[in-house]
Amino acid sequence: MSTGPKFLAVAIGVVLLATACGTGSDTGSGAAADTGAESDGGSPNTSYEGEGFEVKQIESTPKREDFTSALHNPVADGLPEPLVDPTKIISGGPPPDGIPPVDDPRFLEADDVDFLEDNEPVLGLEIDGEARAYPVQILIWHEVVNDTVGEVPVTVTYCPLCNSAVAVDRRVDDEVLDFGTSGLLFNSSLVMYDRQSESLWTHFTGEAVAGEMTGTTLETVPLSTVSWKEWREAHPDTLVLSRDTGETRPYGQNPYPGYDDVENAPFLFDGEVDGRLSAQERVLGISSPTGSDDAAAIALSRLQEDGVVAVEVDDVPVVAFHTDGTASALETFEISAGRDVGTTGVFESTFEGQELTFTSTEEGFVDDQTSSVWNVLGEAQSGPLAGSQLVPLDHIDTFWFAWGAFNPETELVT
Repeated sequence: MSTGPKFLAVAIGVVLLATACGTGSDTGSGAAADTGAESDGGSPNTSYEGEGFEVKQIESTPKREDFTSALHNPVADGLPEPLVDPTKIISGGPPPDGIPPVDDPRFLEADDVDFLEDNEPVLGLEIDGEARAYPVQILIWHEVVNDTVGEVPVTVTYCPLCNSAVAVDRRVDDEVLDFGTSGLLFNSSLVMYDRQSESLWTHFTGEAVAGEMTGTTLETVPLSTVSWKEWREAHPDTLVLSRDTGETRPYGQNPYPGYDDVENAPFLFDGEVDGRLSAQERVLGISSPTGSDDAAAIALSRLQEDGVVAVEVDDVPVVAFHTDGTASALETFEISAGRDVGTTGVFESTFEGQELTFTSTEEGFVDDQTSSVWNVLGEAQSGPLAGSQLVPLDHIDTFWFAWGAFNPETELVT
């Protein structure tokens, strides 16, 4: 299995442009090659200054006055031993924050958004009734957003190379951290750094693997990769991340065209690929609801075929849903033109003490016990349980190589 020439050319452009070009900042520019093409998402010279409005943010803790940074040397004197082989933490090309995170997010009301197609993927987050949508067409260029939702300081992350999105609560004891992109990769996955201690954290698990905060794990927050249409209909009052990020990028375009190909090899991944699936086959990864090391993965092809798959993870009954209508962000140059990979949802299948079983229908997901109809976000739309919400579980839509690398003992449903 080898990476095609098209992606290799783009990947080289990612590295070179991220370090050499940009907006005049000290850290360089963003993640991908400047194609010079126009799209509805804007050209490379488009500015969105003034688009949207600010929301109240919880202030981050200032940088520590006396600390030893792991950013450039994870085994520097005085630091704890890293949790992973430090030689496996490698440069992806850009310098720290060369892929610029969104530190001062601005937002739009849903009715004011005219740059998203119905099938475009957004990262949907809801905390205490407050909903946010982070368009992947923006996150693919920035990878990290530091935000506050429902009075909870969160960091929302997206890693194009492993096709995964994770949100975390960025509070640790009495500190509120904020995160940047380190320019490093581990298992071809985004490595973040916190600006308070400059420790290194894996995006995939939310754990500090090097630096003063080694061993600390952030609490994850359930995040859904869902079509803009599906999220907007479920959350008409959602706020949507604005393209006014402080940077100039061709939002709407994919800087990694052709990467979403099962015949490709992962970029800068030198680990063992679990041979049960091809490295870049899409899977739905489910972590243990009880916090143990148990994990399960469902091949997307199986979930697309059945619509509903029930599994047990650490003895907890779990149900996974799939519905069509969401484009792959990593296949074609225009994100909205990507093939339909659909939307997934993962929930505890026990509701108010009763274990529910589900069938996929044209109307939605019908539970066999009450005949209520649920959507892919676990919300009952009609029937006796209308208005109810299934308990959402942490899950990741990702490539098999990445899930297997971080969860080598995972159960696999194919």
